Amino acid sequence: MAKDTLFLIAPGFEDPKHPGVRFVCPYCNQVEGLLASFPELAARLDIHRVGFPRPREAVIAAVGEENQGLPLLVFAGDAPEDAAWHGETRFVQDTKRILELLAERHGFPLLH
Repeated sequence: MAKDTLFLIAPGFEDPKHPGVRFVCPYCNQVEGLLASFPELAARLDIHRVGFPRPREAVIAAVGEENQGLPLLVFAGDAPEDAAWHGETRFVQDTKRILELLAERHGFPLLH
């Protein structure tokens, strides 16, 4: 059975504009915290951590070049009405909405 796919920027990346300084994406890090807290639930997802620099080839392959902003949740089957489209692929990029959907679809506690 296919799983929903979650794309995140791998934590601890360097930005070429700031050599020697390590960063995390604050939006992806919210999702990373939830995944780390509930690893048994995270196993229900197909999780891809990609590098910070663009182009992000794996993301482009899934949802097109214009949708490289992360985090990104791609749906394996049915999708909520507010999901965006790329061809036949449905996805959501809003962090708050991703967290809500992880709770609804995969049993993660809902954050308030």
